[in-house]
Amino acid sequence: MHTKIHTGERPYQCSQCDKSFTQSNTLKKHTKIHTGGSQYQCSHCDKTYTDNYTLKTHIRIHKGEKPYQCSHCNKSFTQRSTLERHTRIHTADTPYQCSQCDKSFSRIGILKNHTRIHTGEKLYQCSYCEKFFSHECILKTHTRIHTGEKPYQCNLCDKTFSYKSSLIQHNKKHQRHHSYAASEKQINSKISDIYSLSESKAEIKVEQTDSETSETDSLSELKIEVKEEPIDMF
Repeated sequence: MHTKIHTGERPYQCSQCDKSFTQSNTLKKHTKIHTGGSQYQCSHCDKTYTDNYTLKTHIRIHKGEKPYQCSHCNKSFTQRSTLERHTRIHTADTPYQCSQCDKSFSRIGILKNHTRIHTGEKLYQCSYCEKFFSHECILKTHTRIHTGEKPYQCNLCDKTFSYKSSLIQHNKKHQRHHSYAASEKQINSKISDIYSLSESKAEIKVEQTDSETSETDSLSELKIEVKEEPIDMF
């Protein structure tokens, strides 16, 4: 029985709908939904359940009770099964193995979606055209072609896009422009520094030349004064 969890095998098929289960008692509980056997009414809302345990689990949503806490982080959950699924994020456990390839997954729902790659099954049809898709998320993306919806907005300008990949490509243009502008600013700053340094050197050279010229003029004046001074012979 436990092996079915890993293989994804669900031999117990509901005769009223397309759902299937790994255990017969789970199928029996499910069948009550179709036969009107939901006898347990929630006192907080209008939902009903086939057994008291499921009702108690549901009531935790209204009370905010989360008795199942993760031992790896501080998150807590209303159901043990939800905690088990969450724990696989930390343990990287992937118990659901694909029977067609070597890939495995942390949740059976993800395995089901993956299996459609092998079977070619396409359950989701576009309401605007006759195309079918294997995943609901792909259908939603496709529908934007018809509706013109553009939910992805650039946070640097007012442009919007239908696809996330288009937004990523657009953001790269901003990054390139920013890098170019930063490089140009840096180059201009360096050129300015070079000009400033050249001007400083020129000023120092002029000051030195003026100083040398002044000293030469002073010596010439001194020589002239000495030459023109009368000599007392007596």
